[in-house]
Formats: sequence, C-alpha cells, structure tokens
Amino acid sequence: MLLMSGKLPLAGIRIADFSWVGAGPITTRLLAEFGAEVIRLESQKRPEILRLTGPYKDGIAGIERSGYYSVRNPNKKSIDIDMNHPKARDLAVKLIQQSDIVINNFTLGTMEKWHLGYEEVKQIKPDIIYVTMPIQGSTGPHRNYMGFGATMNALVGINHLSGFPDKEPFGSGTNYPDHVPNPTHTAFAIIAALWHRRRTGEGQAIEVAQTEVALNVLPTAIMDYAANNRIEARIGNRDLNAAPHGVYQTLGSRRWIAIAIFTDTEWAALTEVMGHPAWTEDHRFATLTGRLEHQDELDRLIENWTSQQEPYHLMERLAGAGIRAGVVQNAKDLLEDPHLHARGFWIYLNHPEMRRHVYNNSPFRLSRTPTQISTPAPLLGQHTDEVLRDVLGLSQREIDQLRQERVIG
Repeated sequence: MLLMSGKLPLAGIRIADFSWVGAGPITTRLLAEFGAEVIRLESQKRPEILRLTGPYKDGIAGIERSGYYSVRNPNKKSIDIDMNHPKARDLAVKLIQQSDIVINNFTLGTMEKWHLGYEEVKQIKPDIIYVTMPIQGSTGPHRNYMGFGATMNALVGINHLSGFPDKEPFGSGTNYPDHVPNPTHTAFAIIAALWHRRRTGEGQAIEVAQTEVALNVLPTAIMDYAANNRIEARIGNRDLNAAPHGVYQTLGSRRWIAIAIFTDTEWAALTEVMGHPAWTEDHRFATLTGRLEHQDELDRLIENWTSQQEPYHLMERLAGAGIRAGVVQNAKDLLEDPHLHARGFWIYLNHPEMRRHVYNNSPFRLSRTPTQISTPAPLLGQHTDEVLRDVLGLSQREIDQLRQERVIG
C-alpha cells in the first residue's frame, strides 16, 4: 500500500448521514475513503433495508451479516436513534451543529417531517452543505414519486437498450444508477461545494435528481433520436461499429469470452490467431460493412472455434495479438484474479460479527493522499455512546436517560 505524505484530504470533515440503501451510502463511502468522518443515523425500529438483504455471511440471516450492506459502509460510524421520537430532533440538531455536510436520499418530505429541511437546517448551521437526492427532483409532476435503481433503469431507457432484439428487456442485472453515476456525480458536487465554502464561507443546498444523472449514460440513444428521429433498439452483445462483437462459448461449464473487432487490421489479427480457416477468406467478411451485415453467420463460425479453446489461454493469445478480448468472469474468478490481488484491490477486514470479510479497495489511486479502508462496516448503533459523548458533549447520565426513554438504542 502507498504511504501517505500527510493527513487525508477530507480529514476534519464530518457528515451527518441520513442516507440509506444505494446511491447515498456509496457517495458517503467515497468521501469516507478520503478521510471524512461519516456518522450514519440508523434505527433498530426500522433497520436499513440492506441490513435485511442477502447475501448473508455463512448463509445465516441477521442485520449484522449482510455482505450487501457491509461493502457499502466501511470507514463509517453508526448511531441508533429513533427519529420519530419527540426528543430525537434535538440530538440531530446537535449533530448538525457539529457537522459540515448533511445528506439524505429519502422521498421528498421525510426530512421536512422532522423539521430538518434545508431552510430549517440552514438556521441551525448557516454554512452547512445540505444534500438531497430525490429520484426525479423536487419540482415537476413526478417530484413525489419513490423509486430505486431498478425502476430508474427502466425510466431512463437503460432497460430498453439491454437485452436481445427478440426478447423482453433484460436490464443491467443490477441497480446500475445506484452504483456508478449517482454516487460519483453527487460526490463531485459535494467536493465543489466544499471548495466554494472554503473560498467564501458559504454553504449551499445540493439537489441530485437521480434519474437525470442516470440519463447521462445514454447520450448516443438520445442524440440519435434528436438528430435522426430514430429510436435505438436492443442489440444484445453487439455494437453498431464493430463485428464480430459478442460473447462466445469456450471450453468449460458455462464459460464464455468476449471479443470485439473494430477494424480490418484487428480482423486480420483474429484470423491469424484462428489459424486462417478457409471460411475467413469469404468475401462477405473482408470488410467491416460485410461483417456487420452477416453477423449471425460470423458469430456461429467464431463460436465453433472458441468452443474448443480454454478461455484464459485464449484471452492471453488474443490480447497478445492486439485484439480486445476478456473472459466472462464470475465472482469466484474475480476474488481469485491475480491482477486484482497484485494491485491490492481486495481487502479483508475483521468485522465484529462476520469476522474476516472482503471489501473492494478504492478504484482510484492518489500518489500523495491515497484512500484508506481501515474499519469494517459498523454494527447498528455501534458508535452511539461514542458520538453522543465525544461529538455532542453529553454526559453518561444524559446518554443513559435517552436510552431509558428509547430515544436511542
């Protein structure tokens, strides 16, 4: 691991994290990796959805055993607070007074129900950076609609373009907007707001309309319709500008390799690796235009060859010839991938209940201030007393009284 030349760039920044499930927690994980102190407000009475979602360690269900929750929340603290209790808001106010950022990805009106909307929070902490992530924004006819990444996939057109032409839309196989565009855009906006506050002393509200962010991954489909009045359709594993371009069966049970050929030079290299079988001399395959026109036949012939090849050996041969190719890896392959291990991508931390548990390292590397994954995801309420005592300044007697009154767990 790289050695730090000094403190992490977000050291000293505290985040009151009301977010849950996907885009919000992944956003705050990114910030926590760079040193921000993230304090999650959770409740035993209504646990975070992902705490109740598998896969579970050893297949045993439990709110502390979800790998799904765990991988999104290392480096964070958790306090157990019932925000519906009349005295809970006072604690939230004290935390906000000691924080730099407040973030939530609830349905519109939830924070306002607790009298913690932006205008109210700004009175508590004038320079606060206040982040909301309503699914479709705070204005417009759909402003009160709820949703998750799976519904966003459909709303923004990802599902329409995912799958095969003669089949129903497949989707992305995961809540893609939650994992990539929404948290990264939100983190970027937060860093920009922090920089603005550093220069001016001013806080501000950040609204991230999650469907609008997710739309950023579909520029060609939108522009094709805008320019040509043409609606793009599902094309499976194919590409409009490459052929062959697909996933082909190899030796082994349920093993495939992806191959992408964009130029005639790459096609010549592929025919060389294949040993120049007679069919490659067919004039139909001599140009990209011809290969695009006869893809069904081309795919069949290529798969007749790949199905007799060991996938990893074939990938190395193709890559060595300058051809874009990759084995379709499963979870076991990825955890055992020698390249990822050589780069220190997988980290194992000792979780209080799950014990040795895997986390992915940050995908970006900074030479002077590299990220750190130092603590596993927290137990629900693990840091309640610590935060109330050390951050809010409450005495043990006050903490005990709040617990007796069930304000905290």
